[in-house]
Amino acid sequence: MADYEERRSLLGEEDEGPSGGRPAASGPGRPLPPICDPSHLLHRVVVLVFMCFLGFGSYFCYDNPAALQTEFIQDLDLNTAKFMQLYAWYSWPNVVLCFFGGFLIDRVFGIRLGTIIFSLFVCVGQVIFAAGALMNHFWLCEVGRFVFGIGGESLAVAQNTYAVNWFKGKELNLVFGLQLSMARLGSTVNMNIMGWVYGKVADSVGSPGHTTLGASLMIAAVTCLFSLVCALVLGFLDKRAEKILHKEEGQTGEVIKLTDVKDFPLTLWLIFIICVGYYVAVFPFIGLGQVFFIEKYNFSPAEARAVNSIVYIISAPASPVLGFMVDKTGRNVVWVIIAVITTLTAHMMLAFTFWNPWIAMSLLGVSYSLLACALWPMVAFVVPEHQLGTAYGFMQSIQNLGLALIAMAAGAILDIRGYLFLEVFFSTCICLALMAVVTLYFVDYLKGGDLNRSASARAKLQKEATSDAE
Repeated sequence: MADYEERRSLLGEEDEGPSGGRPAASGPGRPLPPICDPSHLLHRVVVLVFMCFLGFGSYFCYDNPAALQTEFIQDLDLNTAKFMQLYAWYSWPNVVLCFFGGFLIDRVFGIRLGTIIFSLFVCVGQVIFAAGALMNHFWLCEVGRFVFGIGGESLAVAQNTYAVNWFKGKELNLVFGLQLSMARLGSTVNMNIMGWVYGKVADSVGSPGHTTLGASLMIAAVTCLFSLVCALVLGFLDKRAEKILHKEEGQTGEVIKLTDVKDFPLTLWLIFIICVGYYVAVFPFIGLGQVFFIEKYNFSPAEARAVNSIVYIISAPASPVLGFMVDKTGRNVVWVIIAVITTLTAHMMLAFTFWNPWIAMSLLGVSYSLLACALWPMVAFVVPEHQLGTAYGFMQSIQNLGLALIAMAAGAILDIRGYLFLEVFFSTCICLALMAVVTLYFVDYLKGGDLNRSASARAKLQKEATSDAE
């Protein structure tokens, strides 16, 4: 009875109307309008908008170095190896934090405070990064990227937790697809606008240089501030919904037990190898891509940034579509093989031909999206539910370790050997992923083919398991 009275006071309910138990009119003692009612779709759409923009600043600023590769190297007097340290320093904290981001949200901060704290880390990290460039202190830039990295990956965990809390059992797959699309939109806008911003700042300052670079990065920090505002608004809306609907604060549901690692099956270790071998040939390449397209294809800086961003441009709309396709067809291992072979083809084209690079980069964009849709869900097929948090945490951890090490190696290779040797190196990494996925196909086949079942076969098995349980 007390709960009922509290709900009446919060919603302003007096009498129930004829439609779905809701009063018919608004006003004192009447229900909230749909846009203000946390149980209504319209209100959840408003929440989704803030949820999608929550990670926009992080993804926009992550690839600031890639968008301004030439400017960084010239203005701060760097070689490529030092330039790639900016990506390595982002990854280092996440070798550890991937295990504990969910724990911090669940047990220490809570989803609302945790999201705000991680957004603050992103915002402060970008400001430190910009200040380092402004004062021509590269070590301060590295500190900024480290702080930025502390918040970046954990903010993504918080974003997913909000999504599950608001949309579980309703439109969750679509929401995840929209969040990924918005993240890639942030990366795309960064790639195509930061060069223009740098040019405008240079015109205002009078010449290019570290002051212009720092000011441009400080302008980019506005996107992080915008994401922080989204975190604050989400916290308010979630707290309000908790009071009105009497629900618990969202949690990741992750249970991290490092002792579970010893029980991981061979198939999961092969998935880890595919993950590392594949992504280290994509993200570091994009980080170094602008100068590659300028030098090999005589592109202007604007054209080079445009072609370098096509992976993200394609990923934004393709991820939900390809995810739906994989859901409907199953056969995850086959799709991963197709994605890896297509990516290898794209790298070979970039390395050994002078064909229009838009073709290879478009192939890379499609295959990158396809692999993400097919590879990551496979983890849930090979480990029990209570080990999912550990498995995904370990997968992200070794991915970040691989990205940190390969980023440094790629910079050193480019300085010593040049882009052709670097492309051969990336192709070798993809070949490692290809060998791992072919091995996974046969190992899975010998174990009964669980990973490569069709969607209809999985649905049938799930139905039988549900019937047996009843």
